[in-house]
Amino acid sequence: MFELANWQKAPHKYNPPFPFLSPGSSSLCKRNTTMAAPANSTTFSGDVWAEFRLADARDVPHLHSLIHQMVELEGITDIFPATEELLASTLFPSPARPPFTSFTALILDLSPFPVVPDSSSTITSRRLDLSASPLADPEAAAFASPRGGGRVTAGFVICFPNYSTFLSKPGLYVEDIFVRAAWRRRGLGRMMLSAVAGRAAELGMGRVEWCVLDWNKNAIDFYEAMGAVVLPQWLVCRLSGAALDKYKGNQEEAVDGKAAE
Repeated sequence: MFELANWQKAPHKYNPPFPFLSPGSSSLCKRNTTMAAPANSTTFSGDVWAEFRLADARDVPHLHSLIHQMVELEGITDIFPATEELLASTLFPSPARPPFTSFTALILDLSPFPVVPDSSSTITSRRLDLSASPLADPEAAAFASPRGGGRVTAGFVICFPNYSTFLSKPGLYVEDIFVRAAWRRRGLGRMMLSAVAGRAAELGMGRVEWCVLDWNKNAIDFYEAMGAVVLPQWLVCRLSGAALDKYKGNQEEAVDGKAAE
């Protein structure tokens, strides 16, 4: 699940779960700055600092809520199986695994005050100038960061390592990248994806990969502008649910000493 904010909606297809990276100058993304701020929203103006950091167990409630927002876009909340307990146990086991060597969750926080990078958790940070276009965040209170200091959580990334036999090197697969609606079109999606790619390069990995819907031209154009190559000749294959469960305990019957096809 990995798409852009300014998608072209295809007929008879659900809204993609990833409308949340920022191509920036596209006419489809321009914000109407004359609109009044929603009631009970928090307005950010002037300098705001973005920190992209490693998540920890304190972030699980926000991670779950952000994932739920993606599922809402797909209209499948009735079959949404993820729980905070499952996220905590799978993403933050004990003992903890080094980041980028297993499932890795990263959080995007925005702060009204300068961020002091933490060498143990900060991946990257940057300053945003909102002087010309103050930002109203109606969910600021609900997404108050567990790190405190007036910070709000605005997005996340989930990634994990894979392996290329062709390159004989590990790589990194980006499963999810998401920015909340109020903070889109500010270059934050590019910031997060660039940081993940940078870390993969620093670790000597051979590639970073993700998926994109074939009809989402805006997303494809954005990724190609970042240097990504779209591979139309490859298709995603998936076993899940009952189709996967039938393989428990090697339940396929043997025929003439060979697995049945």
